[in-house]
Amino acid sequence: MSEPIKIDIWSDIACPWCYIGKRKFERGAAEFAGLGDGRDVEVEYHSFELAPDTPVDFDGSEIDFLAGHKGIPADQVQQMLDRVVGIAAETGLAYDFSILKHTNTVKAHELLHFAKAQGKQLEMTERLLSAYFTEGRHVGRVQDLADLAAEIGLDRDAVVAALESGEFTQAVRADQAMAQQYGIQGVPFFVIDGAYGVSGAQEAASFTQVLEQVWTERATAEPVQA
Repeated sequence: MSEPIKIDIWSDIACPWCYIGKRKFERGAAEFAGLGDGRDVEVEYHSFELAPDTPVDFDGSEIDFLAGHKGIPADQVQQMLDRVVGIAAETGLAYDFSILKHTNTVKAHELLHFAKAQGKQLEMTERLLSAYFTEGRHVGRVQDLADLAAEIGLDRDAVVAALESGEFTQAVRADQAMAQQYGIQGVPFFVIDGAYGVSGAQEAASFTQVLEQVWTERATAEPVQA
């Protein structure tokens, strides 16, 4: 049986396309796995901050932030957000920008590294994205993050200690440095089997296709057993 195909995903908790891309990738990966013969993937998330200068407690709405940060008129921002909400709905995600609490995501990324060390990175990623985009939960403060971590079975006190000490800050920076080496300028960005880069929230079929391509290339490269 072949080793799972490794998928390294750079994303940010505050990136709406990252959650949409996650859903589309999951569907594509499920279709790939459904083809049988031991087809499988192994996923690891990596840190990318879209707006590292964002304060932890931003005083304003998502429209206020985007209008100020990108210099786009508020009415155009609203149209953009409405479009994203519609696309998210097509993937089964109920985005609600009216309750979203914009914040700095560095501590959320540190939490993801903590969760990875406990074997729960995928669960933590899903919980954070859902909390941010659909529930209006705060994902920038240590105590709020610890609450979310406890919901998936992580030790709350250990999370608080790790986040307050900055134990995983360097791991976040290492991910960001690797993104620079790859030339990643936007997220989501998928590195498949260390060889193929897929940028953006592609359709599920596109992920299935590239995974099958990697699988086929692996099969043809394997030596024939005597």
